[in-house]
This record gives sequence, structure tokens and C-alpha cells, in this order.
Amino acid sequence: MRVGLLVAVLVALTGPGANAQELKTEDDKTLYALGLSIGRSVKVFDLSPAEVEVVKKGMTDALTGAKPVVDLEQYGPKLQPLAKGRQEKAGQKFLDTAAKEKGAVKLPSGIVFKELKAGTGASPKASDTVKVNYRGTLITGTEFDSSYKRGEPAEFPLNGVIPCWTEGVQKLKVGGKAQLVCPAKTAYGDQGSPPTIPPNATLVFEVELLGIGGQGADVPRADPQPKK
Repeated sequence: MRVGLLVAVLVALTGPGANAQELKTEDDKTLYALGLSIGRSVKVFDLSPAEVEVVKKGMTDALTGAKPVVDLEQYGPKLQPLAKGRQEKAGQKFLDTAAKEKGAVKLPSGIVFKELKAGTGASPKASDTVKVNYRGTLITGTEFDSSYKRGEPAEFPLNGVIPCWTEGVQKLKVGGKAQLVCPAKTAYGDQGSPPTIPPNATLVFEVELLGIGGQGADVPRADPQPKK
């Protein structure tokens, strides 16, 4: 999608008088949905209120045809590195905080493991197939996946998913539950898993181990986000 179009829509939607009460037509609602989509795509920058105003200035200049203050060809390529840096900074801050919580253990890979409920059964090996219930969120709390919402556990080979799961779930015993805070390098890395997981995202999972191999109730195959 062209930057000019995105700018025009954002300025139109964030201008004076733009609110939910004015979404009278299907076009209004569709444009509002476009604004939501764009807003989510730039959320990775973690903009401060002052920075939002700077972004608005750039959008307004593009919409009105005013002379740009900076050269887009020079500064446009800096957007991705800026987003990456801010994601990494926010993720590291979240990991550091999580590692200080009572009962949390930081593994050599950087994963933060915190037992929420002790299990009494066996622990799986990387080569095992496991049955789990789980919920995955971004560090903002936005949920991107949940076996609980689907109404059925997931079953998958433990060495066939992201490294954070392969390592972290091996520390559980059947019947146990834990929180895994996964650095981007142990999750989906620079690529992310569009559209739900942005690049360089630190992820949080609550995982409940229900069974290993033939242990526990048989459930349909319903893999979580596969590793890339």
C-alpha cells in the first residue's frame, strides 16, 4: 500500500471530529477499520505522545502537499531499524522484569520460566509428542493464540515448534503449568509471524502440560504457531 494513501487515511481519521458516532456508512466503517489496521502496524514503534505529534506533522505535510522537512528517501529506510530497536528494547525490559518475579528462573537461552502449578507426572523429551493447553500474548497483553478459546487442547511434536517451547515445556511435568517469556530469538525472530506477531517480538505463553505421547486424553491435532 502506498505511503501517501496511508498518510491521507490516518490524517483523515485522526482529524477533528472523527469519532465512532460519525461512522454512518459502510465506507466510513471500512475506512475506520483501515485506520485500526494501520495503527496496529505502527504500534511497534511504541510512540510517546510527543512522537505521535511528530508523526502527525509528517502525515499532515504529505496530505497537504507541504514541503517535507526531511528527505523521505533518506529517512524512510531508517524506519525498519528504528522499529526493530524499539521492539528489542521493550522486549528486554519486559524480560528483565519477568526474571525478577518470585519463582522465575532465567534459562541460558534467555527464556524466563515461571512455574504456576506443579505437576506430578513425567517430563517430556524434545523428541516426544505433547498434549497441552496454552495461551499466547504479546508483551502488551494482546492475545494472538489460545487453545482454551478453541475449546480443545493442542497436540504436537515438541521439536517441531519454536525453540522457546522445545526448551521450556521440557521443564514441566504432566499436570503442571508454567509461564514462558520468550525472547524473539527463541520465538519468531526478525520475521515474526504476520499478521498477529510482529518482527522481533518477545512473547508470553501460559502452558499447561496435559500428557506425553499416549498419556492423557486423545485430542485432535491442533498445532500452535509452527516454527519458521
